[in-house]
Amino acid sequence: MAGMLEGRVAVVTGAGRGIGRGIALLMAAHGARVVVNDYGVSSDGAEPSSEPADEVVAAIGAAGGHAVACAESVATMQGAQRIIGTALDTYGTIDILVTCAGILRDRMIFNMTEVEFDAVVATHLKGTFTCVRVAVGTMRERGYGRILTFTSGAGLFGNPGQSNYGSAKSGIAGFTKVCARDLGRYGITVNSLSPVAGTRMTLTPAYLRARDIRRQQGIVREDRGVGDIENLSPDDVAPLAVYLASEDAGNVNGQVFLCTGTSYSRVEAPRPVASIFKDGRWTVDELLAAAPEGLMRGVANPAPPRADEGSRR
Repeated sequence: MAGMLEGRVAVVTGAGRGIGRGIALLMAAHGARVVVNDYGVSSDGAEPSSEPADEVVAAIGAAGGHAVACAESVATMQGAQRIIGTALDTYGTIDILVTCAGILRDRMIFNMTEVEFDAVVATHLKGTFTCVRVAVGTMRERGYGRILTFTSGAGLFGNPGQSNYGSAKSGIAGFTKVCARDLGRYGITVNSLSPVAGTRMTLTPAYLRARDIRRQQGIVREDRGVGDIENLSPDDVAPLAVYLASEDAGNVNGQVFLCTGTSYSRVEAPRPVASIFKDGRWTVDELLAAAPEGLMRGVANPAPPRADEGSRR
């Protein structure tokens, strides 16, 4: 239904490119007035620019919508205040917040630097907190709000070389669950999207090199139903975001959704899958006997040692 966000004011961070851009455009097409936030850095985190946000604002205006750009960083409370303040100063309120801003600094844990870890956590996890913290004041006063955060398979399932990113994204999933409980009574819903799409963050030189090697070797790789990620459009995420941001999704709160191309899935919270019990405290010897066929049945090592590891010890 066109116009399902008519009259609403949305702030979309990281909206200058990729998934955030698609969400900003579709929300505007459905009647929302949009603050397009993007710090506009290059892929290595340098050279901030307002150009990406300005381009999206121009595209929304050309389509007959209403939008304003903001090139502040989400990584500080002051930046978040200016981002949300842009919505309040321009449109008088905020109804929808989408925290899509993000960066990558991939490195195996034994090579990860403190600077790389802190930069990713500051943008993703702290950047989600800062914007939500500032926005909920107005939302709570008005008794209405829709917040969409962004987690990732790296945080939900794990992904090699992304200890910083996975930590931040796992934290965002937990943050979403808590905020949903904190804010639901005030008419504010908080849900999280975990997208898989071909964007600047995912189509890295390393990924493309690995893809080309697989193709040369005739290897067909399927990751949870995903083949070559470049075939998955970032714009495929936007319809679910618009739905969750609408009044019609008022009873959807504290949920996590996988978005893989045109496939959407709701992820259940972690739950016990195997248990062992006894009267009294376990001894280690008892665990050695009971755990393999009880607690650990079906457990597989996601990264078993290589055959040559024994020679290194």
